[in-house]
Amino acid sequence: MQFIAHSYLIAFAAGVLAVPGFAPFALFPLPVLALAVLFWLWNRAEQPRHAAGLGFAFGMGLFTAGVGWIYIALHEYGYMHPVLAGTATLLFAALVSLPAALAGYARARLGRASGASVLLLGPALWTLAEWLRGLIFTGFPWLAMGYSQVPDSPLAGYAPLLGVYGVSLMVAVSAALLLSLIRSAAPAPSPAGGGLGWGKNLRIQASYMPMLQLICIWIAGSALQSIEWTHPQGEPLKVALLQGNIPQDSKFEEGALIGTLETYRRLTQNSDARLIVMPETAVPLLRHNVPENYQALLRDHVKQNGGDILIGAFEKEDGRYYNSVYSLGSSESQHYRKNHLVPFGEFIPLRSVLGWFINEVLQIPMGDLASGGARQPPLAVAGQQVAVNICYEDAFGEEIIRALPQATLLVNVTNDAWYGDSHAAAQHNQLSQMRALETGRMLLRATNTGVTSVIGTDGQVLAMLPQHEEGVLAAQVQGYAGSTPYVRWGNAAMLGLLVLMLGTALRLRKHE
Repeated sequence: MQFIAHSYLIAFAAGVLAVPGFAPFALFPLPVLALAVLFWLWNRAEQPRHAAGLGFAFGMGLFTAGVGWIYIALHEYGYMHPVLAGTATLLFAALVSLPAALAGYARARLGRASGASVLLLGPALWTLAEWLRGLIFTGFPWLAMGYSQVPDSPLAGYAPLLGVYGVSLMVAVSAALLLSLIRSAAPAPSPAGGGLGWGKNLRIQASYMPMLQLICIWIAGSALQSIEWTHPQGEPLKVALLQGNIPQDSKFEEGALIGTLETYRRLTQNSDARLIVMPETAVPLLRHNVPENYQALLRDHVKQNGGDILIGAFEKEDGRYYNSVYSLGSSESQHYRKNHLVPFGEFIPLRSVLGWFINEVLQIPMGDLASGGARQPPLAVAGQQVAVNICYEDAFGEEIIRALPQATLLVNVTNDAWYGDSHAAAQHNQLSQMRALETGRMLLRATNTGVTSVIGTDGQVLAMLPQHEEGVLAAQVQGYAGSTPYVRWGNAAMLGLLVLMLGTALRLRKHE
C-alpha cells in the first residue's frame, strides 16, 4: 500500500516534469524522461485500477501545471467566483486525464509485458490515448507530447510524415527504449561466489540493442528534417500582422470601441504591405454594424497597396452568429467562419440542461455561436490562397489539412489576452509551429496581445513581436505548393502504425 501511494505522487511529479518540455521553456528531452517514469510505474503495477490511477495522476500533473491558465480566463475575465473557477479548472484537468487513465488500465489488462512487447505496448497505448483526447468532448489535443519536440528536436522531422501524434509516438518509443537501456545496464545478480561476473557482462551487451534503436530513431528524425516536402510558388509577398494589444477586460465595452477602431485604422494605414491581417475579433462588432466609412478607409488603403486586408469580426446570417474573418481590398470580399468552437466559451453543450447555470456563473461575450462548416475554401487574396483558422483551431492538424494542397499560406488569428501573462500564448504558438511543419506551409499569426509571429515551413519562428505591446510585424513571406505525406494521409498512417504495434506486442507476449 505504501508503494502504491508513493507511486501516485511519483506519477503526478512526472507529469509536472513534462511541462517545461513545452514552450516557452522548450526543454524537449524532459517529456521523454517523464514518460519513461510513467512506463516504469506501469510495469510495476499489478492491478488494472492501480495502472489506471497512475495514468490519471500523470495526467493531473501534466494538465494542472500545463494548462492551469484556464483559471485566469474563468475568473479574471469570465468573472467566475474564485472557488468555482478553481474547481472548474481541476475538473477540466481531471476530464482530459481520463484517456491516460484508460491507457494505463488497458496496459495492465493486457498483462505484464516484458522483453520486446513492452517496447511496443506502452508507447502505442499512450499515443492512442492522446489521439482519443483530441477527439472526445470536441477534442483537447493541447500538450500532446509531440508538440514539445517542435522545432528543435530531431524528432520533429517525423511531423511531415505522421503529424503531431506520430511525433508523440516517437517520444513514447524513445521513453520505452530509455527505460529498457537503464534496466539492462543495471548490475545483475551473479552466480554464488562469482562477483558480478558474466551476469553484468550479459546485461551490458543486452543494453546495446535499445541504445542502437534509440540512436537510429533520433538520427532518422534529424535526416528527415533535411527533406523539402513542398516547393515555393509565386513571388514573395510583403505582409503586416497587426497586434492591437487591446485589454481583454475592456475589449467589448462600448466606451472602448472608438479607441479600438482607431488603433487598427492607424496600424493599417501605416503599412504598405500587400496582405494585412488583424487578430481574432479585432473589430468587436457584427460585420453589418461596422461603419461603412471605416471599412472604406481600410479598403481604399489596401487597394493602393495592390492587396487585401483580413478583418476579424462577428457575422450574423439567418439568425445565427459566427466568429469570422472577412476580406476587403483588391480581391472580391470573402469570409471564413470558425468551424471548431470552444465548448462553454463559444457554445454551451447540453444547453437545455447546463445553459442556465453557465450563464449565471460565467460571463463571456458572444458565447452562443454557430459553426461555419468543415469544408470552407481558402481565401483568394493578395495573389495567394490563404487558409484561415481562428483561435485554437490550429490545435487540430487533421482539420487544417482540409484546405490543402490548394492553400499556399496558412493564417491563424487569435486572442490569447484571455490568459494574461501565462504560458498559454507561447504554447499556442508552438501548436502553429507544428502545423507549419506538418503542411510544409508558412504560417502567419496575428494576435491581440501575442504571440504574433511568422513561422517558416520548418517550424522555426522567423519573426515575432514582443507580447503585451502594440505593434505591426512586417515580413516577406513565400507561398508554397505541394503536399507532405501528412497532408495526403492525415492520421491514417499513424493509426495504422499503432494497430501494427499493438498487434505485434500481443503476439510477442504470447511467446514471452
